[in-house]
Amino acid sequence: MNDHISSAYDRDLETITTMIVKMGGLVEDAIMKAAKSLAERDVELAEQVRQADTVIDALEEQINEEAARIIALRAPVSKDLRQILTVLRLAASLERIGDYAKNIAKRTSVLVEMRPVSGSDTALRRMAREVEGMLKDTLDSYLRGDAELAEDVRQRDHDVDQMYNALFRELLTFMMEDPRNITACMHLHFMAKNIERMGDLTTNMAEQVIYLVTGEMPEEARPKGDRTSYVTDHP
Repeated sequence: MNDHISSAYDRDLETITTMIVKMGGLVEDAIMKAAKSLAERDVELAEQVRQADTVIDALEEQINEEAARIIALRAPVSKDLRQILTVLRLAASLERIGDYAKNIAKRTSVLVEMRPVSGSDTALRRMAREVEGMLKDTLDSYLRGDAELAEDVRQRDHDVDQMYNALFRELLTFMMEDPRNITACMHLHFMAKNIERMGDLTTNMAEQVIYLVTGEMPEEARPKGDRTSYVTDHP
């Protein structure tokens, strides 16, 4: 009987893990498409990102429902319970990252009507590429139970912050040099902040993986390089 229950729980866990992987893949795609839509001023691609967010949201709801069912039916404890709680937290972070990608796509539709700000599109795409890589490694660390890889992701958040700081300073310079750049630069700044927040959420996910594998949250505070004002852009 115990073997039967364990086997059923393993199947449940495999199902919910598959859903997380699918959700993660969609979010990775959304990050890169949002950055590409800006770089290429592709309104249709930006709209694809906005539409795909509904699929990401629906997956989070399915994961929440499946996790609730598993908890009610299997009453997991100890590491089994940590596994389910980790899935819920990963899904919540992925949904939020998807929202930020959607935000970028929304602003792309506005920026196509404005003259480009030199170098900003490339900088934003580089930031997005770094965060997408962090997210991929976080999901890999979750699947492999690799706390070292998750810790590596944690440390890389500093690089994203540094990229954000550099772009923030450049945008300020452009605005001071020519007031006509102010509106476009403000939109670009919010986009950069969205990507920086994606990095924070991905790092939170990595910390959850470390907790899942070791049973403890990291003791040392992760390095933070964002020294700008705390401006947020809510979905």
